[in-house]
Amino acid sequence: MSEPAVETPVLDRYECRACGYVYEPEKGDDKHDIASGIPFAELPINWRCPVCSAKKTAFANIGPAGTASGFKENLGYGLGVNNLTPTQKNILIFGALALGFLFFISLYGLQ
Repeated sequence: MSEPAVETPVLDRYECRACGYVYEPEKGDDKHDIASGIPFAELPINWRCPVCSAKKTAFANIGPAGTASGFKENLGYGLGVNNLTPTQKNILIFGALALGFLFFISLYGLQ
């Protein structure tokens, strides 16, 4: 008999509201010798932001990496765009801007 696979829980990331630094449990914090895989709740009480030295209370939970941003109630609106991850939204926005720029430049080819 094979044993069931053990799932590793997805750890939430926390963002510093003062400077924007994001603590990612998968990476840890090299500056303060915090190993990877340590959840934010298990960080020492005297741990501070490695960028701006803000206290732990200055951090806000932004959820796990790769999830759609925004409130869960609103994910069904917006023609499906609300279900995109921030990276996918950036590709969509900047891709559309690049395409528009190419169309604009192509107008110089008209006689």
